[in-house]
Amino acid sequence: MPPELFTNPDDLEATRRPLTPEQADKLPHIHRLLLGYYGQPAPREPWDPLTQLIYSLLSARTKTPVSHQVMRDLERIFNAGPGNWEPVRDASVADIERAINIVTFPEQKAPQLKETLQGITARYGSLTLDFLAKYRTDKIRAWLEQFPGVGPKTSAAVVNFSTLRRRALCIDSHHLRVAQRLCLTPRADAATTEERLMRLVPETWDAAMLDEHHSLIKLHAQTLCTFADPKCENCPLLKLCPTGQRNMAELQLTSA
Repeated sequence: MPPELFTNPDDLEATRRPLTPEQADKLPHIHRLLLGYYGQPAPREPWDPLTQLIYSLLSARTKTPVSHQVMRDLERIFNAGPGNWEPVRDASVADIERAINIVTFPEQKAPQLKETLQGITARYGSLTLDFLAKYRTDKIRAWLEQFPGVGPKTSAAVVNFSTLRRRALCIDSHHLRVAQRLCLTPRADAATTEERLMRLVPETWDAAMLDEHHSLIKLHAQTLCTFADPKCENCPLLKLCPTGQRNMAELQLTSA
Protein backbone atom coordinates (compact mmCIF):
# COMPACT_ATOMS: atom_id res chain seq x y z
CA MET A 1 0.00 0.00 0.00
CA PRO A 2 1.56 3.35 -0.99
CA PRO A 3 2.13 5.76 1.91
CA GLU A 4 0.44 9.12 2.15
CA LEU A 5 2.52 11.88 0.64
CA PHE A 6 2.22 13.93 3.80
CA THR A 7 1.55 11.59 6.67
CA ASN A 8 1.27 14.17 9.44
CA PRO A 9 -1.18 17.07 9.00
CA ASP A 10 0.80 19.09 11.54
CA ASP A 11 4.17 18.57 9.86
CA LEU A 12 4.37 21.74 7.79
CA GLU A 13 8.01 21.09 6.99
CA ALA A 14 6.94 18.03 4.99
CA THR A 15 5.12 20.29 2.57
CA ARG A 16 8.19 22.51 2.07
CA ARG A 17 10.75 19.83 1.26
CA PRO A 18 11.62 19.13 -2.38
CA LEU A 19 9.41 16.42 -3.85
CA THR A 20 10.79 12.95 -4.33
CA PRO A 21 10.52 11.54 -7.88
CA GLU A 22 7.55 9.42 -6.73
CA GLN A 23 5.77 12.45 -5.32
CA ALA A 24 6.54 14.55 -8.40
CA ASP A 25 4.93 11.94 -10.66
CA LYS A 26 1.90 11.32 -8.44
CA LEU A 27 -0.58 13.67 -10.12
CA PRO A 28 0.73 13.05 -13.66
CA HIS A 29 0.40 9.28 -13.07
CA ILE A 30 -3.17 9.68 -11.83
CA HIS A 31 -3.90 11.91 -14.81
CA ARG A 32 -2.55 9.34 -17.27
CA LEU A 33 -4.59 6.54 -15.72
CA LEU A 34 -7.81 8.58 -15.82
CA LEU A 35 -7.13 9.64 -19.41
CA GLY A 36 -6.68 6.00 -20.37
CA TYR A 37 -9.95 5.03 -18.67
CA TYR A 38 -12.25 7.93 -19.58
CA GLY A 39 -10.59 9.43 -22.64
CA GLN A 40 -9.88 13.08 -23.33
CA PRO A 41 -12.46 15.47 -21.82
CA ALA A 42 -14.13 17.86 -24.21
CA PRO A 43 -12.21 21.15 -24.24
CA ARG A 44 -13.87 23.98 -22.34
CA GLU A 45 -15.07 27.10 -24.12
CA PRO A 46 -14.23 29.68 -21.43
CA TRP A 47 -16.78 32.29 -20.46
CA ASP A 48 -15.92 35.81 -19.44
CA PRO A 49 -15.06 36.07 -15.71
CA LEU A 50 -18.38 37.62 -14.65
CA THR A 51 -20.48 34.98 -16.39
CA GLN A 52 -18.31 32.27 -14.83
CA LEU A 53 -18.73 33.87 -11.41
CA ILE A 54 -22.52 33.91 -11.74
CA TYR A 55 -22.53 30.28 -12.84
CA SER A 56 -20.20 29.21 -10.05
CA LEU A 57 -22.28 30.98 -7.41
CA LEU A 58 -25.46 29.29 -8.60
CA SER A 59 -24.02 25.83 -9.28
CA ALA A 60 -22.88 25.00 -5.75
CA ARG A 61 -24.41 21.65 -4.71
CA THR A 62 -26.42 21.65 -7.93
CA LYS A 63 -26.08 19.20 -10.81
CA THR A 64 -24.43 20.54 -13.94
CA PRO A 65 -27.46 20.22 -16.29
CA VAL A 66 -29.59 22.12 -13.78
CA SER A 67 -26.95 24.84 -13.43
CA HIS A 68 -26.78 25.33 -17.19
CA GLN A 69 -30.57 25.48 -17.37
CA VAL A 70 -30.61 28.20 -14.70
CA MET A 71 -28.17 30.29 -16.73
CA ARG A 72 -30.48 29.96 -19.73
CA ASP A 73 -33.43 30.91 -17.52
CA LEU A 74 -31.66 34.05 -16.31
CA GLU A 75 -30.90 35.10 -19.88
CA ARG A 76 -34.49 34.46 -20.98
CA ILE A 77 -36.35 35.94 -18.01
CA PHE A 78 -34.25 39.08 -17.65
CA ASN A 79 -33.13 39.49 -21.26
CA ALA A 80 -29.60 39.32 -19.94
CA GLY A 81 -26.39 37.46 -20.73
CA PRO A 82 -22.64 37.85 -21.16
CA GLY A 83 -21.80 41.54 -21.34
CA ASN A 84 -25.28 42.45 -20.08
CA TRP A 85 -25.93 41.14 -16.56
CA GLU A 86 -27.27 44.51 -15.33
CA PRO A 87 -30.93 43.39 -15.59
CA VAL A 88 -30.21 40.61 -13.09
CA ARG A 89 -28.37 43.01 -10.80
CA ASP A 90 -31.30 45.44 -10.89
CA ALA A 91 -34.03 42.83 -10.38
CA SER A 92 -35.59 42.26 -6.98
CA VAL A 93 -34.31 39.44 -4.81
CA ALA A 94 -37.76 37.84 -5.05
CA ASP A 95 -37.66 37.87 -8.86
CA ILE A 96 -34.13 36.43 -8.91
CA GLU A 97 -35.14 33.71 -6.47
CA ARG A 98 -38.08 32.73 -8.68
CA ALA A 99 -35.81 32.61 -11.73
CA ILE A 100 -33.28 30.31 -10.04
CA ASN A 101 -35.72 28.22 -8.00
CA ILE A 102 -34.50 24.90 -9.45
CA VAL A 103 -31.03 25.22 -7.90
CA THR A 104 -30.32 24.16 -4.35
CA PHE A 105 -30.80 26.89 -1.72
CA PRO A 106 -32.25 29.56 -4.06
CA GLU A 107 -33.32 31.57 -1.01
CA GLN A 108 -29.63 31.96 -0.08
CA LYS A 109 -28.18 32.33 -3.56
CA ALA A 110 -30.57 35.03 -4.79
CA PRO A 111 -29.56 37.71 -2.25
CA GLN A 112 -25.89 36.66 -2.53
CA LEU A 113 -25.99 37.05 -6.31
CA LYS A 114 -27.67 40.45 -6.19
CA GLU A 115 -25.34 41.76 -3.48
CA THR A 116 -22.29 40.49 -5.38
CA LEU A 117 -23.35 42.12 -8.66
CA GLN A 118 -24.10 45.37 -6.84
CA GLY A 119 -20.78 45.17 -5.00
CA ILE A 120 -18.79 44.71 -8.20
CA THR A 121 -20.52 47.72 -9.72
CA ALA A 122 -19.90 49.84 -6.63
CA ARG A 123 -16.22 48.96 -6.44
CA TYR A 124 -15.33 49.17 -10.12
CA GLY A 125 -17.94 51.56 -11.47
CA SER A 126 -19.53 49.15 -13.94
CA LEU A 127 -20.63 45.53 -13.99
CA THR A 128 -17.66 43.67 -15.43
CA LEU A 129 -14.73 41.59 -14.25
CA ASP A 130 -12.64 41.93 -17.39
CA PHE A 131 -10.37 44.42 -15.62
CA LEU A 132 -9.09 41.62 -13.37
CA ALA A 133 -6.92 40.30 -16.21
CA LYS A 134 -4.18 42.81 -15.38
CA TYR A 135 -3.76 41.61 -11.78
CA ARG A 136 -1.89 38.71 -10.22
CA THR A 137 -3.88 35.56 -9.58
CA ASP A 138 -3.67 35.81 -5.80
CA LYS A 139 -4.91 39.41 -5.90
CA ILE A 140 -7.82 38.44 -8.14
CA ARG A 141 -8.89 35.65 -5.84
CA ALA A 142 -8.66 37.80 -2.72
CA TRP A 143 -10.72 40.52 -4.42
CA LEU A 144 -13.41 38.04 -5.47
CA GLU A 145 -13.60 36.42 -2.06
CA GLN A 146 -14.78 39.64 -0.42
CA PHE A 147 -18.24 39.04 -1.91
CA PRO A 148 -20.94 36.91 -0.27
CA GLY A 149 -20.92 33.27 -1.26
CA VAL A 150 -17.52 33.50 -2.95
CA GLY A 151 -15.00 31.20 -1.31
CA PRO A 152 -11.80 29.53 -2.52
CA LYS A 153 -13.65 27.00 -4.69
CA THR A 154 -15.56 29.73 -6.54
CA SER A 155 -12.58 32.03 -6.94
CA ALA A 156 -10.52 29.13 -8.30
CA ALA A 157 -13.27 28.33 -10.80
CA VAL A 158 -13.36 31.94 -11.99
CA VAL A 159 -9.62 32.33 -12.47
CA ASN A 160 -9.11 28.88 -14.00
CA PHE A 161 -12.24 28.20 -16.06
CA SER A 162 -12.89 31.70 -17.42
CA THR A 163 -10.99 33.64 -20.06
CA LEU A 164 -8.61 34.71 -17.28
CA ARG A 165 -7.12 31.20 -17.60
CA ARG A 166 -4.87 31.19 -14.53
CA ARG A 167 -3.29 28.29 -12.67
CA ALA A 168 -5.64 27.12 -9.92
CA LEU A 169 -7.44 23.95 -8.85
CA CYS A 170 -11.17 24.12 -8.20
CA ILE A 171 -11.58 21.84 -5.18
CA ASP A 172 -15.27 21.06 -5.18
CA SER A 173 -16.77 18.24 -3.08
CA HIS A 174 -15.98 15.70 -5.83
CA HIS A 175 -12.31 16.66 -6.10
CA LEU A 176 -11.96 16.81 -2.32
CA ARG A 177 -13.39 13.31 -1.90
CA VAL A 178 -11.09 11.71 -4.48
CA ALA A 179 -7.98 13.50 -3.15
CA GLN A 180 -8.74 12.38 0.39
CA ARG A 181 -9.49 8.78 -0.57
CA LEU A 182 -6.22 8.64 -2.51
CA CYS A 183 -4.45 10.10 0.55
CA LEU A 184 -2.85 12.76 -1.63
CA THR A 185 -3.03 15.17 1.29
CA PRO A 186 -4.18 15.01 4.91
CA ARG A 187 -7.84 15.73 5.50
CA ALA A 188 -8.51 19.45 5.35
CA ASP A 189 -10.89 22.00 3.88
CA ALA A 190 -10.95 22.91 0.19
CA ALA A 191 -8.59 25.88 0.52
CA THR A 192 -5.89 23.93 2.36
CA THR A 193 -6.32 20.94 0.06
CA GLU A 194 -5.84 23.14 -3.00
CA GLU A 195 -2.71 24.67 -1.51
CA ARG A 196 -1.23 21.24 -0.79
CA LEU A 197 -2.21 19.76 -4.16
CA MET A 198 -0.76 22.72 -6.03
CA ARG A 199 2.63 21.82 -4.52
CA LEU A 200 2.33 18.51 -6.38
CA VAL A 201 1.31 20.08 -9.70
CA PRO A 202 4.10 20.00 -12.30
CA GLU A 203 5.36 23.44 -13.28
CA THR A 204 4.69 22.50 -16.89
CA TRP A 205 0.93 22.24 -16.29
CA ASP A 206 -0.75 25.39 -17.54
CA ALA A 207 -4.28 26.57 -16.72
CA ALA A 208 -5.88 24.40 -19.40
CA MET A 209 -4.08 21.30 -18.12
CA LEU A 210 -5.26 22.00 -14.57
CA ASP A 211 -8.79 22.41 -15.91
CA GLU A 212 -8.51 19.06 -17.70
CA HIS A 213 -7.18 17.39 -14.55
CA HIS A 214 -10.09 18.73 -12.51
CA SER A 215 -12.57 17.57 -15.15
CA LEU A 216 -11.16 14.04 -15.04
CA ILE A 217 -11.17 13.92 -11.23
CA LYS A 218 -14.76 15.20 -11.12
CA LEU A 219 -15.89 12.68 -13.75
CA HIS A 220 -14.22 9.90 -11.78
CA ALA A 221 -15.97 11.03 -8.60
CA GLN A 222 -19.35 11.05 -10.33
CA THR A 223 -18.82 7.72 -12.10
CA LEU A 224 -16.86 5.34 -9.85
CA CYS A 225 -15.61 7.15 -6.74
CA THR A 226 -19.09 8.12 -5.64
CA PHE A 227 -19.96 9.33 -2.15
CA ALA A 228 -22.16 6.47 -0.95
CA ASP A 229 -21.24 3.49 -3.14
CA PRO A 230 -17.70 3.66 -4.57
CA LYS A 231 -17.08 1.01 -7.23
CA CYS A 232 -13.53 0.23 -6.17
CA GLU A 233 -13.33 -3.07 -8.04
CA ASN A 234 -13.54 -1.23 -11.37
CA CYS A 235 -11.33 1.72 -10.44
CA PRO A 236 -8.29 2.47 -12.61
CA LEU A 237 -6.66 4.06 -9.55
CA LEU A 238 -7.11 1.07 -7.23
CA LYS A 239 -3.38 0.25 -7.05
CA LEU A 240 -2.72 3.82 -5.88
CA CYS A 241 -5.65 4.11 -3.49
CA PRO A 242 -5.31 3.05 0.17
CA THR A 243 -9.05 3.61 0.70
CA GLY A 244 -10.01 1.45 -2.25
CA GLN A 245 -7.64 -1.30 -1.15
CA ARG A 246 -9.16 -1.27 2.35
CA ASN A 247 -12.65 -1.41 0.86
CA MET A 248 -11.71 -4.38 -1.30
CA ALA A 249 -10.09 -6.20 1.63
CA GLU A 250 -13.21 -5.69 3.75
CA LEU A 251 -15.36 -6.94 0.87
CA GLN A 252 -13.28 -10.09 0.61
CA LEU A 253 -13.58 -10.68 4.36
CA THR A 254 -17.35 -10.33 4.38
CA SER A 255 -17.79 -12.57 1.35
CA ALA A 256 -15.46 -15.28 2.65
